Amino acid sequence: MERCFPRLKQHGYEITSRYDEGYNCVAFAAEDEEYWWWPAEVGDAYWPAGVPRQETIESFLQAFATLGYERCADGLPESGFQKVAIFADVRGVPTHVARQSADGRWMSKLGKCEDIRHDEVGALEDSVYGKVAGYLRRPFGQSRPMV
Repeated sequence: MERCFPRLKQHGYEITSRYDEGYNCVAFAAEDEEYWWWPAEVGDAYWPAGVPRQETIESFLQAFATLGYERCADGLPESGFQKVAIFADVRGVPTHVARQSADGRWMSKLGKCEDIRHDEVGALEDSVYGKVAGYLRRPFGQSRPMV
């Protein structure tokens, strides 16, 4: 894990779940551990109805808008709000989504591997995920629409 994400160790992290191929980082950030979320029409991948099935930042923004998220300036903790960070590679293609917890730390599902809690969103930057391309927020406690 630290080989793929070299900044994790210096920023602090802990593994919070076992290996699970049933859901990915996008589903985890959406608080949906029953589906594999991805816009490409591959296998049983879920994507919200009405959102273009394109691997673009805009498509990811729209997907999270269906869950009540809206764009925001940064990933700093904000009282009353839950945030997500969308990562993208150098071409601007989304690669990962992380979710902020109420204590301001970040949580991620690493592909098919474990879930982790990491102290800073930047702990996953400069890795296979690239860099944060945008942040979104929604009020804590907002219910998630049924899939």
